[in-house]
Amino acid sequence: MVALPPVLPVAGGKPTGRHWLSLFLSLCLLLFLADAVASFVDDALILFTGMHALSLIRVLISLATVLMAVVIYALIGLTPIIPKRLLLPIPLFFIGGMLAMFGLMIFWYHRTERIAFALSTAELLVGIVLLLSIRREGKIRWPLVTAEQLGARWFSWRNLVGFVLANVFVLLPLVAIYLFACGAMAVNHYSEGFMSLHPDGFRVQVRKYVRDDGKVIQLFPMAHVAAPSFYQQVAQTFPTNALIMMEGVTDDGNLLTNKISYRRMAKTLGLSEQKNTFAPNPLAVVHADVDVGVFSKETIDFLNLVMLFHSQGVTAENLTKMMSYQPQPDFDKRLFGDLLEKRNDHLLGEIRDHLTTADSLMVPWGVAHMPGLAREIEKTGFHLAETREYVVIPFGHGGTESPISQK
Repeated sequence: MVALPPVLPVAGGKPTGRHWLSLFLSLCLLLFLADAVASFVDDALILFTGMHALSLIRVLISLATVLMAVVIYALIGLTPIIPKRLLLPIPLFFIGGMLAMFGLMIFWYHRTERIAFALSTAELLVGIVLLLSIRREGKIRWPLVTAEQLGARWFSWRNLVGFVLANVFVLLPLVAIYLFACGAMAVNHYSEGFMSLHPDGFRVQVRKYVRDDGKVIQLFPMAHVAAPSFYQQVAQTFPTNALIMMEGVTDDGNLLTNKISYRRMAKTLGLSEQKNTFAPNPLAVVHADVDVGVFSKETIDFLNLVMLFHSQGVTAENLTKMMSYQPQPDFDKRLFGDLLEKRNDHLLGEIRDHLTTADSLMVPWGVAHMPGLAREIEKTGFHLAETREYVVIPFGHGGTESPISQK
């Protein structure tokens, strides 16, 4: 531990501004070290023992440390007196750690505890390196940052302008590009290529599967809200002799107190709602979805709660209901089991039944259903024969009048 002696006046007078600043910066370094130790110990306990004994203390220290890092970063831009070699690594670590977490969680989200432990270990190593770099005569003394280590001037236009330019034209663009790349990787990874993110907007990949007996299944990834042209293009591509396995949960028992609607979202984004715009040939439509009654009570209650926000927007009452909602353990597994697995199983049964009488089936279902459907379809002898891409949500005006690509 580093002893904190009382503040002593500098040579022959009261403490100067430089002296107070050195004490403040020393406390910042000490806080960073405390956060590193608390994070390392807490993450080690969670990873190796499953205990969260220090989590509350760690959160409080981390919040104070992040706030301190923001202050240091601002001071580095405002005044050249701050020794960048000693203090700049602190805010850069938090920026880099946050960005690294985004990237790592895309592919290893199920290893969150290991990722957190690796980052806290890195923070501890950075803290040790900073501590070793401020040794004087082989010892660590207080204050950790001395007045002699501070810069010569309190203000410099060159420092301020350079800091602003570096952030506006270097750091912010790089962070934006990185986050966009992470978003693109995440969308592609979780949808297994059925949806992708590009500079022109979100795209979906339509896949055509063919079996040796000539049977055809086309998977059309859909979105509840999209550009009107997307729905029109998809409907126009359906062959006239094909059956359309339509998605859409029914509610014969009136279990949903708030009907499923994306009208508010569509209006906010300037898009169209699927149920109002997507109009394939009704004579070829086969309802292939389940009824709400097959869902668990937890799932139904959750859907009613979520639909409050879609139908009524964010209100104080709705926020209170959401904050007070306490799901049971493993609720996420049951939720996805209801919304994805049960519905996919029912759809696959409908596909098997209708393949006995129809040669071509169109499956315009949500993107989240597509990876599981594709895997099961391929198990029954179908192979991928063709893909097409469409812009489903453009970043601009309107959609495209034809597929982006085809192979």
